[in-house]
Amino acid sequence: MITIEGFEWLSVVMFAGFFALLLTGYPVAFSFVGTAIIFGIIGFGLDIFNLNLLRLLPNRWFGTMSDYTLLAIPFFIFLGAILEKSGLAEELLETIGILLGPLPGGIALAVVLVGTLLAATTGVVAATIIAMGMISLPIMIRLGYNKQLATGVITASGTLAQMIPPSLVLVVLSDQIGVSVGALFAGALIPGLMLAVFYAVYCVGLAMLRPNLAPPLPPEQRTLKGSALGLRVVKVMVPPVLLIFAVLGSIFFGIATPTEAGAVGAVGATLLAVLNRRFNWQMLYNSAMSTMRSTALVIMILFCSTLFALVFTDGLDGTKFVTEVLVALPGGFWGFMIAANLIVFLLGIFLEFVEISFIVMPLLVPAAKALGFQELEMVWFAVVMAVNLQTAFISPPVGFSLFYLQSVVPPEIETGEIHKGAVPFVVIQVLVLILVMIFPATATWLVTITQR
Repeated sequence: MITIEGFEWLSVVMFAGFFALLLTGYPVAFSFVGTAIIFGIIGFGLDIFNLNLLRLLPNRWFGTMSDYTLLAIPFFIFLGAILEKSGLAEELLETIGILLGPLPGGIALAVVLVGTLLAATTGVVAATIIAMGMISLPIMIRLGYNKQLATGVITASGTLAQMIPPSLVLVVLSDQIGVSVGALFAGALIPGLMLAVFYAVYCVGLAMLRPNLAPPLPPEQRTLKGSALGLRVVKVMVPPVLLIFAVLGSIFFGIATPTEAGAVGAVGATLLAVLNRRFNWQMLYNSAMSTMRSTALVIMILFCSTLFALVFTDGLDGTKFVTEVLVALPGGFWGFMIAANLIVFLLGIFLEFVEISFIVMPLLVPAAKALGFQELEMVWFAVVMAVNLQTAFISPPVGFSLFYLQSVVPPEIETGEIHKGAVPFVVIQVLVLILVMIFPATATWLVTITQR
């Protein structure tokens, strides 16, 4: 039985105070810093926090900035920004929509396929959902698609960028959990594709059972046929697929590090824009600014969380106490996994993945290692957390992906319809989460193959 002795209660109050501050809507980075300063002062007054610990802070910040792996973040963000702002992502969605449109639920199937392709090239959720919402949603509504199905498939497919490499979630989790990005990319690929396949099966199955919910594209709207369609498919689909193989293949087979592959991908996306005559300086400027803002946000939260961790872990022994609690949970291994999933899911409804990674993972990882998790098990654990985060991201009522789509939906679609549309896909997510937990090989098999 765990008991709170001495001043261990202060670390518990510190963590509770941090979440209370978050619930007020205060920015996460400033919540980290504010809580750390307040409880550092309290700890100093109680003679349990040594101010000399603050001297460690510059070294830890420098260590963060020296982390070569984190360079992959701006490269992958820039890659996605180029594809979005050049219009190549839009052209990809339109082409696949024409190609699959004649099938029952064809446009929904096209959304799943494009969401998968964009996830495998960009790793950026917001841009994918907004782009697909602006392009495909009006078409689906005009064809008579059920509004809940239309919004649900866009939300879920756009959020695949959380799961399918080169996901930014996986890069951040890699840094926090302590496994290589390449291993995590390999581990997440099969579960990510499982999600995409399950989405597609659901959409096609529903369209076959109830054709009025997802009608096919009428013949008069199939503007491209025969050789013209074939040429467009080759022109629009082949280059992104080659880019995916170049980026992910080089990582999986050890040819390049994730950072090097991200740089190649960013250059490749820029060359695609040039070859398609979509390149201009304004587009490049907008892509660079988008990359800068997203990267700065991640690094600022990381810096501020470092101060929080210094006070919580080194000053107040908070991590040690939390580890003892998690290890002592009833059920041992499975008790810990259930608790970890519940914590991450509930926080994932309210917080971004970056924030959760910096808040929760430093608490869960020591407990996992104390329970005997080795490197391969840590990859599996990270993949389970990634699937969980994606589930939370599309869960009503406050999943972030729902708000991304809500910002671009036509006025005739109500917020309640977006939330109801996400529910079947949340069920699919939970099913895949359970499968990955029961069958760890879904996350570890490809890792063992690529590491041979």
